Amino acid sequence: MASKISVLLVDDHAVVRTGYKAYLSLSDSIGLIYEADRGEIGCQLYNQHRPDVVVVDLSMPGIGGFESIRRLLNRDPHCKILVFSIHNELVYVTRALIAGAKGYITKSSVPETLVTAVCKIARGGTYVDPEIAQQLAVSMVSEQDESEKIKLLSPREFDVFCLLANGYTVRNAAEKLCLSYKTVCNHGTVIKEKMGAKTLAELTLLAIRQGLIVAHEN
Repeated sequence: MASKISVLLVDDHAVVRTGYKAYLSLSDSIGLIYEADRGEIGCQLYNQHRPDVVVVDLSMPGIGGFESIRRLLNRDPHCKILVFSIHNELVYVTRALIAGAKGYITKSSVPETLVTAVCKIARGGTYVDPEIAQQLAVSMVSEQDESEKIKLLSPREFDVFCLLANGYTVRNAAEKLCLSYKTVCNHGTVIKEKMGAKTLAELTLLAIRQGLIVAHEN
């Protein structure tokens, strides 16, 4: 009999993790389930337990989802990561897959999708939400110059870019990402240079065109 799949859930919302854990536990294919409320803890738990699949949210305090993916794969190139996010914009999906994630599903997916994706990735496959996969196929026909510029941003620069474009002050962005005020200022300068923007307003317009403006984000 095949051994059960061990899973590490990395999400900063305890209620959300509890719901995921309860649903995954209903599957006969799923065994041990570990939990972390941020990427730093997730990386530590991965080193300790080496779960078969890591389910990662993208929007978290601290190092965030993209940097978590990078660190996990640096420590273990064979780490199998599934992104489970509220974001369905293609720029997020593309960055996650390029970073090395084996799958991407959204939190609006039906509950069964999570188990299906975890099991498929554990067996060595990949899984992308069908609707997103279709959009990806269409978008690959013609890449926009702005998308190419966004790909030049480092994981941390991308996080800062999204927060500033969504109306966060430098100080609030620094607090959310657990960075210093000066560090976020420096990131902002580099981001403007890479994106060819002179003002925050230009960055915001660019973010709107790329679908990166998140309504009512706190």
